[in-house]
Amino acid sequence: MENKVTIRDIANYAKVGTTTVSRVLNDHPYVSDDKRQRVLDAIEALDYRPSQMARNLRGGTSGLIGVLTDEVVTTPYAVDIIGGAQEVAWHNNMVLLIADIGKSADVAEEMVQVFLDRQVEGIVYATMYHRSVELPKALYNVQTVLANCFVEDQSLPAVVPDEFDGGYHATKELLQAGHRRIGFINLWEVRNGIPLPLPAITGRLKGYKQALSEYDIAFDETLVRYTNQSPEDNYRHAKDLMALSEPPTAIFCGNDKIAMSCYGVIAELGLKIPDDIAIVGFDNILDITEGLLPTLTTLQLPHYEMGKWAVEYLLNPENKLRKPQVHLLQCPLIRRHSV
Repeated sequence: MENKVTIRDIANYAKVGTTTVSRVLNDHPYVSDDKRQRVLDAIEALDYRPSQMARNLRGGTSGLIGVLTDEVVTTPYAVDIIGGAQEVAWHNNMVLLIADIGKSADVAEEMVQVFLDRQVEGIVYATMYHRSVELPKALYNVQTVLANCFVEDQSLPAVVPDEFDGGYHATKELLQAGHRRIGFINLWEVRNGIPLPLPAITGRLKGYKQALSEYDIAFDETLVRYTNQSPEDNYRHAKDLMALSEPPTAIFCGNDKIAMSCYGVIAELGLKIPDDIAIVGFDNILDITEGLLPTLTTLQLPHYEMGKWAVEYLLNPENKLRKPQVHLLQCPLIRRHSV
């Protein structure tokens, strides 16, 4: 419903002139503190919201931020990127326009143009998983921030998870619990017959190695497996690790689904978690982490925080003058009962 409160209503309530109200709404400096506060109190009391159309005409801004996603809206946890972006937008009286482009470059180009036609003040481009991306050329015609992805030449600002930090703290949690033989079932993805050097794969492995090194434990390749993330492959690698002549006393899993397969293998062997073996996952998918017994210790991918950071960056005018950066966000450890 259209807001019926007018500037004159506010002026009458605050006992000031309409010019004073207009100055306060436009953050004009020549208003006394007393009158400014009276106007602000009136705005709150009357629940006044200025017309977006009037705002557009007055300031030349649309109050819109575009969000382009690559299947993010279909995943159970990455949708938090949108939630974080929306929180910051809402607090700044902005509205999100959201479009899911899937894997289609043509759709991406078309949707960027749709956003530009609606004069968005910036665009957040978010992906389902952390990787480098090739972007629609039109994105370079508007202020753009990348979330959960980056461009190789770092020509655009981006916010991504610190995969190294996640792998390091997952392994260190197990080391601090007294484990010295720690298996790692890492992720793996092959495209056109070529393994992809995804940041989650390479970064977490480096973090795993760093934590072992700090405890003077030599890296043992026989304790590392790579899974295509199918339930069958996850199960096979967990079983292989436990069949070693000297099996691990703990397993760090590249995601929570892998951890779920480990639980199944451990149960088949008649062992108990964490008494006989400890498990740490990654992602913090609540349906898994809180559904397993015992509940799963895991790392939280900072999707919500990435969404917030991206919009905050867009709305800070000083960032237009800064060299683009790739900002790393920590993956917090969520302690439960599997370690």
